[in-house]
Amino acid sequence: MAVFPSRPYNPNAPSNRINSILRKYPLLFGGPFIGIIVIASFGLSSFTQTRYDLEKQKTSVMSMEEEKRLEAKRRPVDKREEYFRLSAETTAKEADDWDVVRVPRPSGTAEWGLPPSNPRR
Repeated sequence: MAVFPSRPYNPNAPSNRINSILRKYPLLFGGPFIGIIVIASFGLSSFTQTRYDLEKQKTSVMSMEEEKRLEAKRRPVDKREEYFRLSAETTAKEADDWDVVRVPRPSGTAEWGLPPSNPRR
């Protein structure tokens, strides 16, 4: 075990002077810290406002003219037509390109998923 040297208490040491000043005037330590927090909040408020402005642009209200233009471009949707269009995109070759392969079961598992009769420990 290490032996620590004994040093007498020196009231004029720099660390002791700082501690005594901070005990008398605690705002010397807390004041600048709180000041930095307040100044940073005002500095970051411009970034926050920019964020909200961009969010507002994304969700703006359409005018009647814009809405009419969108309705004119819109085409009617039919379920059967979409089904046949999508099925035509996948050709028969792509549909038959895969094989059904059964994944092997872990050892000790029953055929229909029942728990094993003799569980291994």
